[in-house]
Amino acid sequence: MAHRTPAPTLDTELALATALGGGGNQLIGGCDEVGRGALAGPVSVGMVVIDPATAELLEDVRDSKLLKVATREALVPVIREWAAGWGVGHAAASEIDELGIVGALRLAGNRAWANLAESARPHAVLLDGSHDWLTAPGQPALLGQGTGATAPSYPFDASGARVSTQIKGDLLCLSVAAASVLAKVERDTLMATYDELEPHYGWAINKGYGTAAHRQAIVERGATDYHRRSWRLTAPAATR
Repeated sequence: MAHRTPAPTLDTELALATALGGGGNQLIGGCDEVGRGALAGPVSVGMVVIDPATAELLEDVRDSKLLKVATREALVPVIREWAAGWGVGHAAASEIDELGIVGALRLAGNRAWANLAESARPHAVLLDGSHDWLTAPGQPALLGQGTGATAPSYPFDASGARVSTQIKGDLLCLSVAAASVLAKVERDTLMATYDELEPHYGWAINKGYGTAAHRQAIVERGATDYHRRSWRLTAPAATR
C-alpha cells in the first residue's frame, strides 16, 4: 500500500526505553486521543504497549486521520496482535461537561490504562503533543497517581509509569500512531451506534464534529444527551 507520508518509526520509543535504564527490556506505551474537538460523543484515548527492542515495524500504520476507513478497520486486528498490550478508554459528553476537556482526557486515558492487561503495563507512556494531560495537576509525571482538583480518583495503581510528551507523536512514533487507530475505530463505532438512536444529526458521517449540517440540526432540534452541553454547540468547531 503506497503512502504519501513517511512511516512512523520506533526511534523515539527506543530512545525513551534506553533513557529509562534499569537493565532488561522496557515496555513503552504509545498514547493518543480522538474526539477532542467534537460537539457530540465521547473523547477517546488509545494506548498501545510495545517492547521497542523487539517489536517489528508495521508498514501500513499511520496517524488515524491519514488513513481511509477500511484501512483503519483492517489494521485493528493487526495492531492488537502486534502489541504487547492495548487499551482504549472513553469519557462521555456528560463527563466532559463535568470535568472539562482536560479532566475528561485524563479520565479516558486512565480508563485506557485500566484496560491494559497487568502483564502489559508499560514502564513509560509516550503521549502525543506538547501537553501532559495524563498527569493530575500538582503531581509528578507518574500516570494515575494523585487526583487533581477536578479529576476523580482511579481504582488502580499505575505503578509509577512515567509520562513523556512528543510533538507530532502520531506522525513520528509507531506506537502512538497505532494507538490513534484503535481509539479512532472504537469512537467511530460508538458514534455510528449513537446515530441509530438519534438519527437527525448525521453522526455516522460527521462523527459528532461541528459540520454546518450538524450545527443546523442542533438549532432545529436541540441538543441531546450525547452533546457536550457546556460547549457553544452552534458555533464553528474543530474538525479533527
